Amino acid sequence: MDREYKALNAHSLKSGASFVRPTQTLPDRVTLEEPALSVMTDLRSVSVVTVRAKTPMDKAHAKMRRYGVRTLLVLDESDKVLGLLTTTDILGEKPMRFLQHMGGTHADILVRDIMTPQRELEVLQFQDVANAKAGHILATLKAAGRQHAMVVEERENFPQAIRGIFSATQIARQLGVQIQITEIARTFAEIEAALGDVNFS
Repeated sequence: MDREYKALNAHSLKSGASFVRPTQTLPDRVTLEEPALSVMTDLRSVSVVTVRAKTPMDKAHAKMRRYGVRTLLVLDESDKVLGLLTTTDILGEKPMRFLQHMGGTHADILVRDIMTPQRELEVLQFQDVANAKAGHILATLKAAGRQHAMVVEERENFPQAIRGIFSATQIARQLGVQIQITEIARTFAEIEAALGDVNFS
């Protein structure tokens, strides 16, 4: 059976056109009993925002604001993960400690100077996360004293790959808890107080 295929009409690309980015829609409201995956930013569905280690800190911070994120993956020239940079790294004590130790000005601080390096990053296994609840993730973050956790996939004959990211702030928002991002211990105290009869240990 012969079929005829007609060419589609072509149009001009308009000035100022942007492009579609992958988006993941996490549920607005969750409970601690929801699957952990319902509070994980899944990098199969969302493009992670990255930065190079030699980028000035102020430029990295501007990039966070532009994309509306609080975490950047730090990559080397071969796109291998060198570390993680968070707004806490930028707005906390790390820049001042660096300047006291090395001298210079704020403009001299690079991402590599204040990021958490790869060797210090702990990760969760995707298969463990797939069987966990949101409450388990908050307990894990609290026990580690961290606002963020990365999730990795491991397949035979493949290097570890980061599959997802958890954020205590994001989870709190999905739980309907308003928190002030000041210090990690206070974040979890506020979540526990807002949810009542809950203790993350």
